[in-house]
Amino acid sequence: MGLPLWLKFLDQTSKIVTTLTAAVLLHTRSAGVAYFVTGAVLCSALAKSIKKAIRQERPSLHSGRKVSYGMPSSHASACTFFATYITITCLQLPVHPTLPSSAMFVPVVILPWTFMIVVSRVWLDHHTWPQVAVGTALGACCASFWFKLWMDDAAGVKTTAWEVEAMVKSWLEQ
Repeated sequence: MGLPLWLKFLDQTSKIVTTLTAAVLLHTRSAGVAYFVTGAVLCSALAKSIKKAIRQERPSLHSGRKVSYGMPSSHASACTFFATYITITCLQLPVHPTLPSSAMFVPVVILPWTFMIVVSRVWLDHHTWPQVAVGTALGACCASFWFKLWMDDAAGVKTTAWEVEAMVKSWLEQ
């Protein structure tokens, strides 16, 4: 018996999230969104680096495949980064002018979706509960730290990003 359709959908989340993220980035052409995407990629890379250092095996289902490690879950860290960063942004910043005002309600969708993705990693036997718990904690910590860097304009990152955004906007308007 195959997987239920909803579980197949959750198993394909990385493709869906990547597509939606690219669409938002192209639509808004926002330096803030580009900064957010950079943080998500760095969080995922950090999870994969930690995974290689810890070298904890995945559940037994994957024993016949090439060696890949499960601690922490990079899906859990990346999805939790998205959910945490977007929720904090919606609570503390105005909606980007290219987006509808209803965008402030995105956490109503993304938080339960993230929960389902994280839990599905265990249901699909890709990870153990401790692996997704550590991945979730890593994603939340990375997102909080990344957002604080943006808000504090650490090393002028926000100022520079806005200057680049203005430059790109002026090029596109010519």
